[in-house]
Amino acid sequence: MIAFVTGTVARLELTSAVLDVGGVGLELMCTPRTLADLRQGQRATLPTSMVVREDSLTLFGFAEDDEKQTFELLLTASGVGPKLAQAMLAVHSPDELRRAVAADDVKTLTAVPGIGQKGAQRIILELKDRIGAPVGVPSQRTDAPAAAGWQSQVHAGLVGLGWSAKEADKAVDAVTPQAEADGTDVARLLRAALQVLAR
Repeated sequence: MIAFVTGTVARLELTSAVLDVGGVGLELMCTPRTLADLRQGQRATLPTSMVVREDSLTLFGFAEDDEKQTFELLLTASGVGPKLAQAMLAVHSPDELRRAVAADDVKTLTAVPGIGQKGAQRIILELKDRIGAPVGVPSQRTDAPAAAGWQSQVHAGLVGLGWSAKEADKAVDAVTPQAEADGTDVARLLRAALQVLAR
């Protein structure tokens, strides 16, 4: 298996990044939080997890090892596939997921598109003894440079997570005052937008 990838960021898509590794372009599926930290033309090292299916090999890239380990653990819960596990990490940091499972917090888990009441209860039941306690890993870099066009990044992230374009438009409008007041950290604004949609 491919444990990590180091290369130059050749292209950034809505839900993935292409890294040039020795002349080969590897596409890694990433959360908006991970994509927000990448810059085209810069070198990056991303921990990776490969998901093998009968008809595909998909490489998922992460900002940190903790995110990768949480992703792989989420996949062991029944009913959780790679897309849902990635959506969970787009909405919540690994520590937030650990806290939610430890506290039987169904509401936090159902904020993720695709997880209903029963699904959240099943995830809690199956992972409670294995997910561990919060470790205090920061969910994002506080010194991340402001991303240009944060509206389009947040909008694309929401649509990629299953919301309609109209819902994404409303959520982006709702968090615009927050962006003007606190800066344009895409990961934080995406979480705020998801909280707006979960109401």
